[in-house]
Amino acid sequence: MTAFSLPRYQVIPHAHRQVSFSVDGVEKLRWHSGADYPRPFFYPFCGPSNETLTRMGHAGAGNHDHHQSIWFAHHDVQGVSFWSNSSPARIEQREWLAYSDGDDEAVMAVLLDWKDGHDPQPLLTQELIAGFRVHPDGGTLLELQSTFTPTAEMLEFGKTNFGFLAVRVAKTLSAAFGGGQLRDSEGREGEPAIFGNQAKWMDYSGPVAVGSGKDRHTVEEGITYFDHPSNPGHPSKWHVREDGWMGSSTCMDRPLMTTRKEPLRLRYLLFAHAGLPDADQLLGIQKEFTGRSPWRVRKSMVKHHTWDVFRAS
Repeated sequence: MTAFSLPRYQVIPHAHRQVSFSVDGVEKLRWHSGADYPRPFFYPFCGPSNETLTRMGHAGAGNHDHHQSIWFAHHDVQGVSFWSNSSPARIEQREWLAYSDGDDEAVMAVLLDWKDGHDPQPLLTQELIAGFRVHPDGGTLLELQSTFTPTAEMLEFGKTNFGFLAVRVAKTLSAAFGGGQLRDSEGREGEPAIFGNQAKWMDYSGPVAVGSGKDRHTVEEGITYFDHPSNPGHPSKWHVREDGWMGSSTCMDRPLMTTRKEPLRLRYLLFAHAGLPDADQLLGIQKEFTGRSPWRVRKSMVKHHTWDVFRAS
């Protein structure tokens, strides 16, 4: 029998176009790309307690069902809104390219087509690469790299607060519906102080219920959202709300062009952590993220593999 070493990190596809990310057999994250939603998303996203720190939809408004945990969208793509569920526009997964298990991280690469709802030809294709690993303190790290390539020679992402990566936190983490607090890398706290300002990272932390029955209690956990220095306009301006969501607003002040020759690449990192991490810990994570090379996808030379994902040197 051939010797086999079980990797610590695994990416496992499931029915209904779902993909789970696990460490040591414990699921921390799941990707959804089924046709019953207008765009793909990640849910749940679990921290050290293994309770989800995100939610599907707003805690008090049914017209925000487009808030799908962790998702990509934009309000103005050549005048077409890919943000709300009322638009005919859809983001559809065309195919997966790679599921890569490993002892250091697990990686998924997929192609997403952004369609306006009328023309079967997509306006653009998003190559999404997602890397999953745990921090030494037990926190969950989700690294996201997106490359947006238009079908035409060029494409404009219009000026808007809404786009590209948004996070809807769990109800108990929100400032309005729970006991949570927004804070940023510049020491500001709360929506009024943070909204529209530049920051290297954004954090939403608060109580999370764990256990059951008489053992039910709360612990403090949260999500830190890092903007990569290579992103346009870094440090990003932020669209944040006390009702429980945060998003890097790449186009808050100006439109952004992408071309087939030089496609737009955006890199972000989400850290689901215990407690309230101090500035030094977050600075260390930011530095490590900054130093990591971007991913590349290439035709594989390995038998039974079509594509490989690797770190560019």
